[in-house]
Amino acid sequence: MAIGDIYVGIDIGTSKVSAVVGEVNNFNQIEIICNTSNKCQGISKGKIIDEDAISKAIEKCVKEAEEIANFKINSAYVTIPGKYVTIVQNSIVKDAKDKYAGISQKDVISSITQIRDIEIPEDKVLIDIVPNQFVLEDGKVVDDPVGKISASFTLTAQIVLAEKEYIKRLTSIFRKSGIDIDGIVPVTLAERNLVLDVNELQDNVLLLDIGAGNTEIGVFYGSTFVYTNTISLGGDNITSDIAYVLNISREEADKLKRQYGLALKSFIDNDNNIILNTYKGGESKNKTIKSSELIEIIEARVEEIFSIINRDITNQGIKANINNVVLTGDGIVNINKSDMAGKIILNIPVKISTARLVSTIKPTYRTSYALIRYIASRTFIKTLSSNIDTKPDKSFFKTVIEKVRDFFYS
Repeated sequence: MAIGDIYVGIDIGTSKVSAVVGEVNNFNQIEIICNTSNKCQGISKGKIIDEDAISKAIEKCVKEAEEIANFKINSAYVTIPGKYVTIVQNSIVKDAKDKYAGISQKDVISSITQIRDIEIPEDKVLIDIVPNQFVLEDGKVVDDPVGKISASFTLTAQIVLAEKEYIKRLTSIFRKSGIDIDGIVPVTLAERNLVLDVNELQDNVLLLDIGAGNTEIGVFYGSTFVYTNTISLGGDNITSDIAYVLNISREEADKLKRQYGLALKSFIDNDNNIILNTYKGGESKNKTIKSSELIEIIEARVEEIFSIINRDITNQGIKANINNVVLTGDGIVNINKSDMAGKIILNIPVKISTARLVSTIKPTYRTSYALIRYIASRTFIKTLSSNIDTKPDKSFFKTVIEKVRDFFYS
């Protein structure tokens, strides 16, 4: 990244579309220029169900951002749910062009170009390459091999593929909004550096972002991006359960969830009475229940979410390698003892994210902000800020593929 570069990040969630515009300041940090958010019901259970609704929400977010930032936005980076992503681990050995002069920038660029040469299934498209380790000829691991004296080096990286049909639909949505796509990044990959603390970044960690309608799963072995997926359950399902079982409005159900949110009945201190103000059963508009009845409903759904996660990582054969679990997301962090519930079911230590920046960014914009921080911090890629100048339109879908090629040095 370079001082003055401007990055626009857009996250399409189950209940909203959010955007963050940031600029690289004199300290090489991302300084937020503005953030915007608009409600959107265009995604259900992780699937696009209404392209027009999403497109209009994006357009509105961008327009509001343009008014605040006082410039026109023509392109943005966007997140992609883990369920549409496949990660391929790859490594190559690269000879230094001049072993006496040391490894050059061109050597590194060439290795990144070569490592993406894999057989890609016809139904998938390459969206990202994540170089995560350089090993010199003597076995020494370095973050940056440029200038090191070594006849050769080994590069290991993750080749990130996405379902082609989803990318086409995403491209179509952004075209309708008048916005080009700069790059596409899995949610948990974008969030990793924001949600995990310094020690967790070096550990084998399961990152769980439990939002309104989806739970994003990301598994990292240190800097290696191992696995990602999406479970179509989140905080809204807990609200729906409360509303259905207690026969009350969703509005009251959500209020009760936030007020009495507890993931385990065993931690109830006082089983208070709760008056249901929108009760729809019988002649009476009011009904009184015990708080334990409410918490039992919450506990059942929280248990289901963690049980599905447990089954998923077990089936992938990666659970045994995970040392810690870090929780984030509006759908779960406001429910007390959710970390304890997760620990019981997963049998792995679980904690709510305590990373320094997490508490300073509003949850609504957290993923969008994490996205532009990830892009700006990438090493060995072109300086590729978002486009805020007028430029000609390009053909459908081709724009995304060209942007991916530009995402790396060539």
